[in-house]
Amino acid sequence: MSAKADWASKDFYAELGVKKDASQDEIKKAYRKLARANHPDSNPGDERKHEKFKSVAEAYDVVGDADKRKEYDEFRTVSAGYPGGFGGGAGGFGGGGFDLNDLLRERAGGGGAGGFGDMFGDLFGGARQRQPRPRKGQDQETTATIGFTDAMDGATVSLRLASDGACPECGGTGGMPGTRPHVCPECDGAGYVVAGVGGAFSMNETCPTCHGRQLVYDQACPVCHGSGRGTSSRTIQARIPAGVKDGQRIRLRGKGAPGDNGGPHGDLYVTVKVRPHRLFSRKDDNLTLEVPVSFDEAALGAEIKVPTLGGAPVTLKLPAGTPNGRTFRVRGKGAQKADGSQGDLLVTVEVQVPAVLDAAAREAVEAYRAATAGKPLRTKLFEED
Repeated sequence: MSAKADWASKDFYAELGVKKDASQDEIKKAYRKLARANHPDSNPGDERKHEKFKSVAEAYDVVGDADKRKEYDEFRTVSAGYPGGFGGGAGGFGGGGFDLNDLLRERAGGGGAGGFGDMFGDLFGGARQRQPRPRKGQDQETTATIGFTDAMDGATVSLRLASDGACPECGGTGGMPGTRPHVCPECDGAGYVVAGVGGAFSMNETCPTCHGRQLVYDQACPVCHGSGRGTSSRTIQARIPAGVKDGQRIRLRGKGAPGDNGGPHGDLYVTVKVRPHRLFSRKDDNLTLEVPVSFDEAALGAEIKVPTLGGAPVTLKLPAGTPNGRTFRVRGKGAQKADGSQGDLLVTVEVQVPAVLDAAAREAVEAYRAATAGKPLRTKLFEED
């Protein structure tokens, strides 16, 4: 018989010291007060308080949950109409009159229980009315490699995913097609079992028999062997936002594995790999670019054109005496930020030294050397401190 059958003999409201019409907050306050007063850690060796703590926890587990409380109240209302309740005793079912097990067996065998059996079908988790709960699909992870320009502008990419979805043979039920399910005897159709974690504490775990589906089949699906799961592949179109960085992990809601029993899809997490660009690099929300300049441009000053990513070139003005390695900022030509604004383009100049000089160039450089001979650059290296 279901574990709910002993509800007829237990008054959980009285156990918590509250009225039947008490609010959920009043029930919670009463439970906390009694739990603190009777906790085993605070009362070592006091078996009476240990048992009280367990019974209080059992009561709160039922009436502290709105759905369980409603079911409990309905059960108590029905059982109050029969002498002795459902658990036995004089005049009760299982005493001198009827046995509830016999009635349920009679209903299962097509006997005369009729509406009486139907009335208790929901209370004891009848498979005819109970439907498995929808469950969200699993989250998935994948990697997408895109070009540097696509990372700046955003792109739509095709991703092929293999997912652990519902078995195509049984539709995710885990049972052989054509067979009828019945309530899982391990969890009584709850989808979870209560496991002890030490002392008087316990926690809910997914039922190992039905794996949370609430129902089981006498004959397992020959394809998935009762797991209800199967592997399938699919291709989706995913939008990579503008400004994504190399190695960034983005979340695409509802693009993961499909759910069970009408549940929503899980989420898809995409790690983005960005291929390097021939000219540009990235630093935070800015783009960087190294531009070669000649000695005379750096020394005398010049206006030079520099490229931008995906746009028209811009003119950069070098002041006279620009040193090698100086960085100039071109505003608004960088990567897109999270707020929609643009970063900057950072241009670093590299003064080039020619490897070979023709006669005219050599003559000019020698003239420059002669003109600056009285101003040695390394004099300070040999000064005493």
